[in-house]
Amino acid sequence: MSTEVRVPTLPESVSDATVLTWHKKPGEAIARDENLVDLETDKVVLEVPSPVAGVLREAKVDEGAVVTADELLAIVEAGAEAAVEPVTEPPTSPDKVEETAAAAEPAPAAASPAASAGEDAGDQVLTPAVRRLVKELNVDASKIKGTGKNGRILKSDVMAFLDSAQQTEDDADVRASVPSSGEQDAGLRQEKRVPMTRLRSRIAERLLEAQQNAAILTTFNEVNLKEAMDLRAKHKDAFEKAHDVRLGFMSFFVRAAVEALKKFPVVNASVDGNDIVYHNYFDIGVAVGSPRGLVVPILRNADQMSFAEIEGTIKAFGQKAKDGSLSYDELTGGTFTISNGGVFGSMLSTPILNPPQSAILGMHNIVDRPVVENGEIVIRPMMYLALSYDHRIIDGREAVQFLVTIKNCMEDPARMLLQV
Repeated sequence: MSTEVRVPTLPESVSDATVLTWHKKPGEAIARDENLVDLETDKVVLEVPSPVAGVLREAKVDEGAVVTADELLAIVEAGAEAAVEPVTEPPTSPDKVEETAAAAEPAPAAASPAASAGEDAGDQVLTPAVRRLVKELNVDASKIKGTGKNGRILKSDVMAFLDSAQQTEDDADVRASVPSSGEQDAGLRQEKRVPMTRLRSRIAERLLEAQQNAAILTTFNEVNLKEAMDLRAKHKDAFEKAHDVRLGFMSFFVRAAVEALKKFPVVNASVDGNDIVYHNYFDIGVAVGSPRGLVVPILRNADQMSFAEIEGTIKAFGQKAKDGSLSYDELTGGTFTISNGGVFGSMLSTPILNPPQSAILGMHNIVDRPVVENGEIVIRPMMYLALSYDHRIIDGREAVQFLVTIKNCMEDPARMLLQV
């Protein structure tokens, strides 16, 4: 019996999706609930599983095609056996291999005794999901260093291996594109054109939208992190032992931001036409880099989260961003954003708003600098802070005082516990 596979209902505000990767070719067998095709939206990659076990008879759309909700994707023949020769193959663009590796991972299939005894990398057995990924991407698993338990290869290890290989290839391309002296004389020049991913295109659109539709202004301050660093150093081992997660600085800044947002609600608001929408909740976006580009997962009700919950959630977000498994709900909404360019060595920047939010906090690297305390010059760990805000609804006085509140909280962390 033939079964139609259609585009699932797309998340709210998403009108269409791009067919990213087919994981089966026509004529190949597929299990029920096994991932058939990946669809890329503006924010996430959606996996479309097969509703029945059988054989993929026909792929109705090519990779790169734009589809809408309920559009026909494929025909699966339920209960059929795999053909010796595939009927046809969905077109696959070689240029999409890197993008597929970074953006979409196949969903783990249910393991069976037969599957778990399959191909291996050296002396270790690969899980069905990793084995399928290695096969689809034509990767030599024996060259991959596993970071899982007992050195087991994880899907993230495959992604990291591909990233490293791609970087090597890109470096070689750059070297190859630089002409020798003889080629320079001949005027030979080379270029490499790569289409933007859907996520990168959306990032570009949103950043341009923010610049055009908001009156963005940035105010700066600096914060002395000695007290926070001393507190962290004193309790980090006990904290990690108690909560099984490292104590970083992001939890301090999230809590400080919440305290500042409570004092200045307009910074937590957004513009909707001629209205100002005030929020009585604090959903903090944390900018995270991923192989596909910048994503901003949301800490829901951050005011109700403990330091351990904040650190644990951010750690999980980071891993999901690396794996390409963040859900649409985890990326939707947010009333305020924190971006930490300091992890990449940034000294100072002017972050751009994440619409429809009205403000964003930029953190930067921590540098020992001379400062004056009680009339004496001392060396302290200092960080520059930047607050970009929409001047249409936030006045300079509120923006400056908001940033001062964060500075005060970070320089005296007990203020956050006492809420003073």
